[in-house]
Amino acid sequence: MTSEAAPLSDQEKLNRLRLCRTERVGPVTFRELLVIYGTAGDALEALPELSRRGGRRKPLLPPSVASLQKELETLEALGGTLIVFGDRLYPQPLAVTDSAPPILMALGKTALFHTPCFGIVGARNASAAGMRLAQQFALELGQQDMTIVSGMARGIDTAVHQGSLTTGTIAVLAGGIDEPYPRENIPLYEEIIEKGLVVSEMPLGIQPQARHFPRRNRIISGLSCGVLVVEATLRSGSLITARQAAEQGREVFAVPGHPLDPRAKGPNSLIRDGAVLTETTEDILDVLMQQQRRIIPQAEIFPSIPATHQNLPSSSFETARLAIREKLSHTAVPIDDLIRLSDVEPAELQTVLLELELAGEIVRHPGNRVAFVK
Repeated sequence: MTSEAAPLSDQEKLNRLRLCRTERVGPVTFRELLVIYGTAGDALEALPELSRRGGRRKPLLPPSVASLQKELETLEALGGTLIVFGDRLYPQPLAVTDSAPPILMALGKTALFHTPCFGIVGARNASAAGMRLAQQFALELGQQDMTIVSGMARGIDTAVHQGSLTTGTIAVLAGGIDEPYPRENIPLYEEIIEKGLVVSEMPLGIQPQARHFPRRNRIISGLSCGVLVVEATLRSGSLITARQAAEQGREVFAVPGHPLDPRAKGPNSLIRDGAVLTETTEDILDVLMQQQRRIIPQAEIFPSIPATHQNLPSSSFETARLAIREKLSHTAVPIDDLIRLSDVEPAELQTVLLELELAGEIVRHPGNRVAFVK
């Protein structure tokens, strides 16, 4: 482990961008490929053969260098910054999460990535009282030298960014950083770019879709030492953010509400499940201090990524493939169980799972589990 990442060459950054934009290469697979092959360049060379061994008929090919260079030129024209996993600019608390985005695109003050961050989220159809309270929390925490992170949605998110504009705010978008949403928040978006930071993992020009928002939410929680939910229904995306925060080892806070208000159902449920009942900023600061939680740890931030790929005999891998396929089904199973039940070496298992995933045979599930694609 090292306390900070070594700088990446421009070629490696481009290769990592190509790697993560390749079909079937998600955040976990991206990191697994780097663990096995050491560099994105070597991983890119291995992709066609890996996918072929997994059963894919057509070679799995990355996007062209020309197409990505055009996108990077557009990003530069916008005044944006490409931030690649493993580079020094990458936000450290996010880097240690299991599904850290391979790349981020940012507009604004990237130095905010390296300040203490705290997330505040809530309902889009928020009450006036809820929005006022959210804005107050954002302002007061900002005055305590915290950068406030939210999703620039209507309602609570909007109030949060407005309350923290002068102290430091980060807006995480579900679409590309050049596609502000909702459109009514374009003036706020422009203010955040000027005074704070707008960030997304999505390519430029991508319009936000419903499936993008849970992915966006894990970045909000991953950047933060804790997440406060002000108002939310039981099926709200804010509860997804809170769940992801808990899975990432972050503290979850919730403002209690009247039991007859549907917007109180989410926070009240979180409190029953162990979230910190929060009425004032001091409730948040006291817990963070008691837990001795540091938003930016001083060591063991970026895991070193040594190449673990070994030229094992092809017969060894063939035996491993048969054993692993036999133990897989359409029901997700923990990878640790596969290692134990199939009696294969972890390095062999890792490679075989990559082959199957790149071929579209298996899918990864939360909790380090895998299953055949249904």
